[in-house]
Amino acid sequence: MKIPFRSRAPVRELRKPAPAKFPNLPTLRVGALYRGARVGGDFFDFIQVGSSRLLVLLLDIAGKREEALHIAAAIQDVFHGAADLFYADDVNEPVAVTTVLLEINRAIMEAAGGVRCAPAFLGCYNEVLGTCCFINAGHTPALLKSEDGNIVTFDANGLPLGLFSHATHDAQICVLGPGAALVLVSRGLVEAKAHKEEFGLERVKQAVQEAPGHDAQVLCHCVLERVREFLESQHKHRLLSKSNHQIADSDPLGENDATTLALVRCAATVAMAP
Repeated sequence: MKIPFRSRAPVRELRKPAPAKFPNLPTLRVGALYRGARVGGDFFDFIQVGSSRLLVLLLDIAGKREEALHIAAAIQDVFHGAADLFYADDVNEPVAVTTVLLEINRAIMEAAGGVRCAPAFLGCYNEVLGTCCFINAGHTPALLKSEDGNIVTFDANGLPLGLFSHATHDAQICVLGPGAALVLVSRGLVEAKAHKEEFGLERVKQAVQEAPGHDAQVLCHCVLERVREFLESQHKHRLLSKSNHQIADSDPLGENDATTLALVRCAATVAMAP
């Protein structure tokens, strides 16, 4: 008896993005800490354009990790290919940032084969002016900490990427004075939950405000350490309150990724080389 032949659809090869390369700018320190989990795909990348600009991208791609990383690889291709737009000294940064984000949005939908929610933050730091032109597309608020410790939040001003192919976003501009820090955190970090209580944005702000010095990596570490302390304290409280019941060990940060990025402008700015 012959067994009928059944054709199989070709298995799609899933890609992974290349690791981010940290920039080297005279007056800016960049930090990043990433804690991967089982679901979702936080993705961040930097591109140093010449000696005076830095492009920053942070996304939270919905879905299973393998698929999210495959989409991130396609995003990275577009992101790096668009860097040429920023080399000209007289480039209109808001227009260029908007253009790049539109291309990234289309790359997400093409790689996903349809709709895929991906909140994003895209920014262009200008070394000469000390400004950051950015778009927050459905992402968690960006935090700008001045040298005196005051914090300003920049909420999302548009829909997440991956939902509508022709969605456009308006760019905003903030100023990083000497000693200022621009901090980005992923949704997974903000929503880290212990005993039905989320860590929340207010605790993120407090951690950023209390972080010492002007070291970007130390600032990122302080934020993640504060999340860990919160979750551990809540877990211990739960164990004490239910000492007669067995509580299974679980991953305190849950299933979502947790990422924090920081751009810190040096307190004493360095003169630019002619």
